[in-house]
Amino acid sequence: MGLRNSLLRAFFAPRLRAIDRFRQHPAETQERMLRRLLEHGADTAFGREFDLRSVRSVEQFQARVGTFDYDSFKPYIERMKAGERDVTARGRVHLFARSSGTTSDRSKYIPVTRESIYRNHTLGMRDVATLFAANHPDTHIFEGKTLTLGGSCCEENGYVAGDLSAVLIRAMKFWSGWFRAPRTETAVIPDFHEKAEAICRECTGQHITSFAGVPSWNLALMRRVLEYTGKRNLLEVWPDLCLFAHGGVEFAPYRKSFEALIPSDKMNYMETYNASEGFFALADDPARSDMLLMLDYGTFFEFRDGDRIVPLEGVVCGRPYAMLITSNNGLWRYEIGDRVEFTSTNPYRIRFAGRTRQYINVFGEELIVDNADCALVEACRATGARVSEYSVAPCYMSLQHRGAHEWFVEFEQEPDSRDRFSEVLDEALRAVNSDYDAKRLTTLERQHLTVLPVGTFLRWMREHGKNKVPRLVNDRHVAEQLTKE
Repeated sequence: MGLRNSLLRAFFAPRLRAIDRFRQHPAETQERMLRRLLEHGADTAFGREFDLRSVRSVEQFQARVGTFDYDSFKPYIERMKAGERDVTARGRVHLFARSSGTTSDRSKYIPVTRESIYRNHTLGMRDVATLFAANHPDTHIFEGKTLTLGGSCCEENGYVAGDLSAVLIRAMKFWSGWFRAPRTETAVIPDFHEKAEAICRECTGQHITSFAGVPSWNLALMRRVLEYTGKRNLLEVWPDLCLFAHGGVEFAPYRKSFEALIPSDKMNYMETYNASEGFFALADDPARSDMLLMLDYGTFFEFRDGDRIVPLEGVVCGRPYAMLITSNNGLWRYEIGDRVEFTSTNPYRIRFAGRTRQYINVFGEELIVDNADCALVEACRATGARVSEYSVAPCYMSLQHRGAHEWFVEFEQEPDSRDRFSEVLDEALRAVNSDYDAKRLTTLERQHLTVLPVGTFLRWMREHGKNKVPRLVNDRHVAEQLTKE
């Protein structure tokens, strides 16, 4: 074991003990997080408005402070962007993670405070390394660097705004340069193709042992790496590659493509839940497909089931919840727009269950992203296909035709039969969603499959400033954009 590995393992040991403590004492940990947040927020404008200084319990907090979504919280964010200090968090906020979302605005601006950088996002990234090393004691991952495909950011009216990855790289460039590639200047190049070319020139000769980020953009980058080097797979470029820490979207539709790029049973895939609003969970057990909810990152969690909102100890397994956070980035009882499902309450583990507003219900079918992902995996398994991206839109009913869903798909590898792919996809959707199955007997035809050229979704994301493809859309505006000449 090298000196660097030995020093890092010693550095990680106290953190492993801290993780074990909150696993064993979740309610106490969350109560401590809330007390700290109330103390820090008491002297802000928000704190004075809701008299946070006098709050003594979770129940009192819930009674005193209403819930927010982006539109209702936006006035506080606008004040922060204008340079006002002590609005919902101490001091002036200079950094904002800009993300697209299901709001009335084209972009959301999420405050990123200095405390959230170091007590939330940085701690989350460190815990990825901590838990990976604990699960793989013989790893050589720390002998190389992590290739991080960042977004871009820029200065806007006295503050910096951009993709969370770029904001964090900019805020932590001194430390991240030790362990991360490429250079900061390369990582934040705005144009993706220019960035990919620069990464190929800079990183293909480096010792890369892991990479991290959103699967779709990384898949596009890795394809370019193979074209640039003329190699057959990524192991011929980086022989010691052993980890992809991914997040942002469901990984299942991408897994086969990455396994083809990295043909090794020693390659590991670790899911993380690192959103613009905060770092919330990560996969702590490689034998499981869920994630450990990280309870000591300066976030107090609440969960909504219909009109009922409960703290952590009120959740039950197997039920989807909308997640609300009160956090050290200055968000208070803020519904982030994601749904999670608990798979365990000892310790608390979750799986991402889609966006609260991303579903198709044009015909009463109530199809959610989780249904679509599961069905897609089954169709790929049955036909040998690999799908890199997809989006679904409705085909509306007419006097002559029943309604349908149109699936827009990019194949990394074509199925042995497109008709068989559609058939299995339909069967799997009917098996996982009883509402869809019922509508297939009355108002819905089998879905229509539209195969798009490779690169179509990447073009769409670049043109529209998106980091993710909307999987399920209740109208045809995305469909029309994807199929335009």
